[in-house]
Amino acid sequence: MMCCASCGTAEVDDIKLKKCTACYLVRYCSVKRQRDHRPQHEKECKKRAAELRDEILFKQPESTNLGDCPICFLPLSIDLKKSSAMTCCSKVVCIGCCHANQKREVEDVCPFCRKAIPTSQEEIDKNRMRRVEANDPFAFRRMGERCSDEKDYKSAVEYWTKAAELGDVGAHYNLSISYRDGLGVEKDEKKKVYHSEQAAIGGDPFARSHLGCEEWSNGMTDRAVKHWIIAAKLQDEKAVGALKEAYREGCVRKEDFASALRGHQAAVDSTKSPQRDEAEAFMIHHKLRGLGG
Repeated sequence: MMCCASCGTAEVDDIKLKKCTACYLVRYCSVKRQRDHRPQHEKECKKRAAELRDEILFKQPESTNLGDCPICFLPLSIDLKKSSAMTCCSKVVCIGCCHANQKREVEDVCPFCRKAIPTSQEEIDKNRMRRVEANDPFAFRRMGERCSDEKDYKSAVEYWTKAAELGDVGAHYNLSISYRDGLGVEKDEKKKVYHSEQAAIGGDPFARSHLGCEEWSNGMTDRAVKHWIIAAKLQDEKAVGALKEAYREGCVRKEDFASALRGHQAAVDSTKSPQRDEAEAFMIHHKLRGLGG
């Protein structure tokens, strides 16, 4: 029988106990009883809450936050030169599908929604604002990045905050940098870590790799290695380099290192296709520029 951790009241008939929402270990019959029990429970609660957070934090995402190309459905490369963001529909399309679209169409149109590709910065900005008005998180992030490029960091943070609230993983990473460097906001270590972790949980390999570097600097080698293994399996080359150094220093088990290398290669290979190889070769020889801003 479940009982209140503070007063021992049993959960019977009309008496309903509520779990501690931080650790989920104990139950209480009222908010007052929970407050009364806090001094005895606080240490255990924080420990269990941290364990639960780590279970989420160190879970290997199925893919990066970029996901798949919406046309060929192959994973997108984390090399942003190998995809184009469409301002008309906020879709990120791989270079292979962009190149195939250019070969097929007489006029420049979006490979996904078929709208005309903007030819000026003004048209690009209008497209983005239309997407912002539609509450598109990707558009909010891109507008924030535009503001950041123009040194308007306060507006950038406002856009990124909205994008993060709408679930954009990249916006969390941008906010972590803002809180780290004090750009548009006051420096805040807790918020920096929170947004870094949210980005990492969402599949951002760069946020994950940076968390690994911070843990390494703090002497938390086991946690650093966990972050780098996850990042490596999300295509991140720098994480592989960090793991190699850690392996030389004896901080990574041979089987874990081998698994990370196999996972990295598999992730990179999954982004390749003959169509993308053709597009990349075309880019090298003809300096193909990204479409849609």
